[in-house]
Amino acid sequence: MKPQLLLLGGGHAHVQVLAELARQPIPGWQVRLVTPYRRQIYSGMLPGWIAGHYPLDDCAIDLDVLAKQAGVELLETACTGLDADAKRLQCANGEQLSFDRLSIDTGPVAALQDLPGAVEHALTIRPIEGFVAAWPALVARIAARQDRFELLLAGAGAAGVELAFAFQQRAQTEGWRQLRISLIGSAALPLDGLPTAARRSALALLKQRDIRWLGDSRVARIAADHVELQSGAQLPADLALLLTGAAAPAWPRLGGLSTDEGGFIRVSPSLQSLSHPSICAAGDVAAYASARPKSGVYAVRAGPVLAANLRALCEGRAPRDWTPQRRALYLISTGDRHAIANWGPLHCSGAWVWRWKHRIDHSFMQRYRVAAAPGPGPHRQR
Repeated sequence: MKPQLLLLGGGHAHVQVLAELARQPIPGWQVRLVTPYRRQIYSGMLPGWIAGHYPLDDCAIDLDVLAKQAGVELLETACTGLDADAKRLQCANGEQLSFDRLSIDTGPVAALQDLPGAVEHALTIRPIEGFVAAWPALVARIAARQDRFELLLAGAGAAGVELAFAFQQRAQTEGWRQLRISLIGSAALPLDGLPTAARRSALALLKQRDIRWLGDSRVARIAADHVELQSGAQLPADLALLLTGAAAPAWPRLGGLSTDEGGFIRVSPSLQSLSHPSICAAGDVAAYASARPKSGVYAVRAGPVLAANLRALCEGRAPRDWTPQRRALYLISTGDRHAIANWGPLHCSGAWVWRWKHRIDHSFMQRYRVAAAPGPGPHRQR
């Protein structure tokens, strides 16, 4: 029997691993992809889909097609357990899979358990497929409403800000005058972590678009028709959409992997588990040796390194170290084919920034629609 390389999850880094395997398989190894979804919806384009700029197919990478190009078997199931010492994976479909090398790029899960009422009453953006499945019913609810529909978005990072603008743009296009959008953030200004000037610019734009900003606020409880803040204030809510950060799945820690205090897999600069070097991890599920924010930017950057290091480990060679760049380019869409760009202390905005973002996103998607075709290596990615 051939030695087994399992790719667990269809995240941004594993898409690049599949593309590399399509160009050059690993001789003598059987590779299998374990993922609950046969496509990856690219998170960078999701706000554009909500705003109505893109059809969903333009935002999706067909993992089954990419896997077939790479000669990789796709198993459509989720991981429910791991025994890192025994090198065995437990799947939701009841299968147990043994591996010689394992790479994990499953992404995070929604942080719901510590927020009362969230499981019963809130909608989350993760997993994206779950949000997409809920979208038609949400649209129907908003369209059918005669009086005001209160939409509360909890979490004012880049995702929360982008989605607030995307919903506002869709409301304008569809004529949803009854939709009122509120954005709740724990800091005084949105886009925590970015320079103050960029954050003030975003706040001014929220006010201009009539999106209510509730800063210095945290959600304490979610009910069927309202949200209660830690201050005790109650806000009417026909729907609460949670974008309050990433949580780690339980199975890496329970399976014996070394994790940080949040449960994310601790990896060395070569992306190998600190406790089990035959296991690698990348993307938001990983805690990098050089700490970085949970962002798709770093998952994309990790992809080529992960692909090269998995090949090296399978071939008995030493993997190379990688240090994520300290500064990342953030391109934050504002709904109306405009965007905000931020690089370190610098920021700017305008329609030209949105066109720049569109070209980068389109190039990224096209790369993996022609992954098996001959040509040069990966293009530059934000």
